[in-house]
Amino acid sequence: MCLGIPGRLVEVYPQDGLPMGKVEFGGITKEICLAFTPEAQVGQYVIVHVGFAISQVDEDEAREIFSYLDEIAEAGGLEADSSDEATGNRKMGDRKIREEKDEKGM
Repeated sequence: MCLGIPGRLVEVYPQDGLPMGKVEFGGITKEICLAFTPEAQVGQYVIVHVGFAISQVDEDEAREIFSYLDEIAEAGGLEADSSDEATGNRKMGDRKIREEKDEKGM
């Protein structure tokens, strides 16, 4: 099974002719390729699979995905470890969304 995880784009830059970026997953930042989503901008959410942003999602959709991942984890379908962005860091990502909304006065 393949799993794409939502993350917030924090930086965009070109590298070797490709659009690249850094995406934050609950405090962990990973470099990803934006070739499939070149229109993505800093602050937006993208779904990342094996180092590629494969689609854009809005904040509400990211929250919905996080809730599905929580349900899977609670049912025992995912095992969390320090490298598992889907579970171990998901709660930090959700907290980050809330903090950003607080900063914006939402």
